[in-house]
Amino acid sequence: MNEEFLYYLWAYYLAGKSFTGTNAENILIEKTGLRNTDSGPDFFNGRIWINNTLWAGNIEMHVYASDWLKHGHQNDVAYDNVILHVVYEADISVKRQNGDPIPTLELKGKFDENIFLRYQGFILSDQWIPCQNDIADVNHFELRNWLYRLSIERLEEKSRLVLNSLANNKSDFNEVFYIHLLRSFGFKTNSEAFEQLGRSLPYMVLAKHKSNLTQIEALLFGQAGLLRGDFKDNYPNLLKAEYKFLAQKYSLRPLNAHIWKFMRMRPANFPSIRMAQFAQMIYHSSGLIHKILEAERLPDIVDLFRASASAYWQNHFRFDHTSPPSTKALGKLSIHLILINTIIPFIFVYGQNMQDEELKEKALRWLEALPAEKNGIISHFNELGIVARNAMQSQALIQLKNAYCNKKRCLHCSIGHQLLKSG
Repeated sequence: MNEEFLYYLWAYYLAGKSFTGTNAENILIEKTGLRNTDSGPDFFNGRIWINNTLWAGNIEMHVYASDWLKHGHQNDVAYDNVILHVVYEADISVKRQNGDPIPTLELKGKFDENIFLRYQGFILSDQWIPCQNDIADVNHFELRNWLYRLSIERLEEKSRLVLNSLANNKSDFNEVFYIHLLRSFGFKTNSEAFEQLGRSLPYMVLAKHKSNLTQIEALLFGQAGLLRGDFKDNYPNLLKAEYKFLAQKYSLRPLNAHIWKFMRMRPANFPSIRMAQFAQMIYHSSGLIHKILEAERLPDIVDLFRASASAYWQNHFRFDHTSPPSTKALGKLSIHLILINTIIPFIFVYGQNMQDEELKEKALRWLEALPAEKNGIISHFNELGIVARNAMQSQALIQLKNAYCNKKRCLHCSIGHQLLKSG
């Protein structure tokens, strides 16, 4: 037994509402109260009838009543106003500092033990998700509602990252948007390196040269540390000369080139190609943020990101290494990932900051309009019969796996709750 399970029993009235206390009190739960996740009693503002008297206040919970003493509550005035002590086993009688006994409710033998056994099975499971043998039996209507809530939860988590960045960058929305967008061009493998690039190369410096593609590439590749050494081709030598002048002008110090990962990657995903695509997008998309915020149609946003690398890159993946000619444009799946992970969270945050509910609704509408992502997590859920129909649902499944299943938070999961109740 553990306290987390007792909180669960209490919050959902799974042991009932009417009890007899350890001192033969008649106890009726009118309201369990609000869960407190900080210091102090476990539930605030409960409403409990004890012997026909209504008490309003805090509830403390322990596996054993003696845990009250182990935790030192007898010396803490914050616990003197507890109106009810809820325990699994009442091994001692607990009193307030003035000597008055605290009404105690023992839950042992008062609930279906199979619920706890099933919960233990989830906690001890070594399967991909604890409930994978049962998840297909969950009510589809309740599953859809839970996935919707999870998609909002994931979007809010991403929004908090943006808000933290804004706090650290003097609320400069353009700078934060630029850094997060550049990070998204690194996708999974080079995201950290691209973020370092964004932080070392201020947006205002890049913006001053957005009408000159050569200078944009010189700033990006030079600051990335990829223009060191000698080159055979004219183009990287041109960029090198441009960067030398611009670095001196803006007091820039390049990153170490070793941060960039090229190994075991498809050439189309090389950071050099992604950098060239980002340069092209900056060159062609003046006022990008405003265009995104003002757009009504998702296809219009997708078009803004159809960036092809410049001419040199049509037959190169790296400097001085020729390759068969091909158009190095951002693919549809890559654009969708950028929209899901960066653009839509920014629209949502902007809507929050401006108290613009229409912008927040637009973010959710676009997320629902995008196709579901394709990755290992989504594939596993598909095999279990849980199929994501759109990006909102695939984001929800990623949140479910990472924030609940991996952490065995079955008691906080709507799916786990249904399965535990059903037995």
